This record gives sequence, structure tokens and C-alpha cells, in this order.
Amino acid sequence: MAEAAIESAPARPRRPFLSPLNQRRLQNFKANRRGYWSLWIFLFLFVLSLFSELIANDKPIIASYKGEILFPVLVAYPEEKFGGFYAVTDYRDPVIQDEINSNGWMIWPPIRYSYQTVNNAIPEPAPAKPSWLYDKTKRCSQYPKGEADENCTLGNWNWLGTDDQARDVLARVLYGFRISVLFGLILTLGSSLIGVAAGAVQGYFGGWTDLLFQRFIEIWSAIPVLYLLLIVSAILPPGFFILLGLMLLFSWVALVGVVRAEFLRARNFEYVNAARALGVPNLTIMFRHLLPNAMVATLTFLPFLLSGSISTLTSLDYLGFGLPPGSASLGELLKQAQRNLNAPWLGISGFIVISVMLSLLVFIGEATRDAFDPRKTFK
Repeated sequence: MAEAAIESAPARPRRPFLSPLNQRRLQNFKANRRGYWSLWIFLFLFVLSLFSELIANDKPIIASYKGEILFPVLVAYPEEKFGGFYAVTDYRDPVIQDEINSNGWMIWPPIRYSYQTVNNAIPEPAPAKPSWLYDKTKRCSQYPKGEADENCTLGNWNWLGTDDQARDVLARVLYGFRISVLFGLILTLGSSLIGVAAGAVQGYFGGWTDLLFQRFIEIWSAIPVLYLLLIVSAILPPGFFILLGLMLLFSWVALVGVVRAEFLRARNFEYVNAARALGVPNLTIMFRHLLPNAMVATLTFLPFLLSGSISTLTSLDYLGFGLPPGSASLGELLKQAQRNLNAPWLGISGFIVISVMLSLLVFIGEATRDAFDPRKTFK
């Protein structure tokens, strides 16, 4: 009888993946069409840039040589494998290309340049104009066979021209976009973790903890970051992680005030006092009961932190205190544009990429702010 009652009982409704509150926030985010499409465009560009080695590279993606399948884009084969004697194979060398093509085949990326590949066949001294601005005779003039040369193809075009060191601008823009976004994401993530933890401790415990921590932050924020970068760059060699660590030392302060205010506001709520009375540890109260409320304000700041991090990296590269020389950097491209006013394609390319990237992030930030706006969520 009992088993029959259990079988006839209605099934328990399945719990949705998102709570009703988060479903309304997602709807608000989608309602902002500009921010919603900006998110998809930005994700598409970022994922595309993650595969830059397969899009712009001076090595074939895959090759067949004497019956053996090779992956030059992944493995550094010595030149002696193809009859040469150098430690590194230059696949753009016509001799190597003839050797491989006579004993197999190669599949090249759409752009046959990496961000540091020097094009020795540009029709005029660097910086050279975009290839489509030349006629075919001029464009192929530096190849051994002229217009009939098999390397005078679309893959060897410089679609956005070259910089003053004869490197392909399109390849450098592609790699520069990736390193800028990765730098910004890592810096934003690290800053958020430290800033949220610091603000939570300050706001939850209050009193002397809050007072001393706040004075420390005021002193720490007063340190001139640019001067410190000048000193450090004179002592340590420039590098991605050195720059990231240095920026992380100061960028975490941006979120402390927001999280601290949320914890100060909510730490004396009735449910928090009830949790304390039941003997719930402070760490559990902070993470389980207070942090979700503080994250609402924190999440709206993240896109703006990301755009700020990218702007900072671009500015430092422009001033010469950022990534090492030769790195794929958008700031370094703008600096070249300043030095070479006769090559407007350098400045135009850098400006368009940076402005589009930052505009997309700002639009995403606006949509995120609207999604978490309580006036729109609880209307």
C-alpha cells in the first residue's frame, strides 16, 4: 500500500540550472542588444586569436616529406632534416620549399607571417604599404621570378602593410590582440581575488582591522606607479610576468572599496547575527552569506577593470616600459606610427583594433550593469 502511494506521488519538479533571480538578470542582459552582441563578437575575436599560430605563421601547419607527416607549427624540426645544416628551419627559404615540395607537400596558414617574421621581398623600403595598393608587377618585383614566382601569392601579401622593420602588421595586430586580452584577463582575475578578499576582511571585522587596513591602502595608493615602473625597468629585464606582477601590486585596490561597503552594510543583518549565534565560523559566514551580495557589485566592475588593464598595457608599451622589444604589442605599433608619419596604415590599424576592443568591453560592462541593476531586476 505504501509502495503504491509512493509510485503514485507526483515527481518532484526538477530544479532549474539558474535561479529565477539569475534568469531575470540574464534576460536583462540579453535585452541590452548592444552589449549582448558585443559579448559574442568579443568572444569570437578572442577565441580566434587563441589560434593565431594556425592563422598567421611562417611555418606550414602540416607537411609531408618523403612519406613522413610533419607538424612544423608544433615541432621545431632542424634544417638538416631537409638537407640543410642550420638548427632551425626557415620554411620561407625557397630552397627548403623546393626540397619539401619535390618530396611531398605543405599546407600553409592563410597568412604566411608570424608577428616577428621579416619580409625580405617587400617592393619598397620599410614601412611598406599594404600589398593591395601595388599593382602585380610592383608587388612581385622582389621575388626571383617576378610575377611568375609561386611565392607571390595571397598568403604572402601584407594586407595591412609592414612596420618599419618589415614585419607584417596584420600578424602583429592578431598576436597583439591576444596578448593584450590575456594580460587584461589575468590581471583582472588576480586583482579581483586580492581586492575581494581584502575588502571582505575589512568590512566584516570592522573596527581597528578596518581602520588600519584603510590607512595602509591610502598610503599604498599614494605610491606613484609610473615612477616605480621606471625604477624596476632599470633593474629587472622587461617581461610579461614581471609587468603583470608589478601591476597586480597596485590594481587590486580598485575593488576593495566596493566589497568593503557591501560587507559593512550586510554584516549586522539579522540572518548574519543568527548565523553567528548558531556558532557558524566567520569564514563560512563571509563566503556563504555575505560574499554573494558583494559579488553583484563586483561583477559590474569586471569589464571596466579589463578594459582599464588593456589600456594600461598599451600605454606602457607606447612609453617603452611594457613588454620586451619585439613583442606583439599594440602600444608599440602606435609608437611606430608616431615615428613614421608617412605610414598612416600603422596608426590606423592600431587605432581601429584598440578602439573596437575597448568599445566592445565598455558595451559589455554597460549590459552587465543593467543586468544586475535591482531596479530592473525587481520591477
